[in-house]
Amino acid sequence: MQARRAEWGGTPATPARRGTISQVTSTPAATQHLHDLARLRRVRDRIDREYAQPLDVEALARGAHMSAGHLSREFRRAYGESPYGYLMTRRIERAMALLRRGDLSVTEVCFAVGSSSLGTFSSRFTELVGMPPSTYRRHATRATAGMPPCVAKQVTRPIRNREARVTEPQLA
Repeated sequence: MQARRAEWGGTPATPARRGTISQVTSTPAATQHLHDLARLRRVRDRIDREYAQPLDVEALARGAHMSAGHLSREFRRAYGESPYGYLMTRRIERAMALLRRGDLSVTEVCFAVGSSSLGTFSSRFTELVGMPPSTYRRHATRATAGMPPCVAKQVTRPIRNREARVTEPQLA
C-alpha cells in the first residue's frame, strides 16, 4: 500500500473524491467554459429581445465582456450558427409573422424588423424561407387562414443553416 501511495504522490485517493462533479467543474478551464455558456445565453437572450435594434457582433461581444472573435467561435460551437446568423433568423421569423398579417409592405416589414438594407433582407429571407418575401406575403396569408397564430408560427418557421431550397411554394 505504501508503494501505491508513493506512485500517487503520497496521498491515497478515496472513493468519495474520485470522479465527482466538483473535480470536473473545479478546473479553471471547465469553470471558464460554464461562464462562457452563461454569457452566450445572455447574448442569445439579448438578440431575441432586441432583434429590431441595430446590433452587431462587436456590440454583443462588448456586452458579454468577450472579444468579437471569441464570441463568434463560442456562439457557433454552442448554437450551430454565428451570432449574425442567429440575429437574421430571428428577424426573418418576425418578418414572416408581419408578412402573414398582410397589412405592411415588404419594405415596411424590412425596416420594422431592424434590417437596414432591403436587398440583404430579401436575400436572407429567400435563403431561409425558400421564396422571396413578396411571394411569401401573397401565399402565406391564404395558407394560414383560420389557423391560430401560434400554430401558424410553428408551421411556417424558417429552416436554418441554408437548408431551404429555392423552389416554387407549395403552400395551399
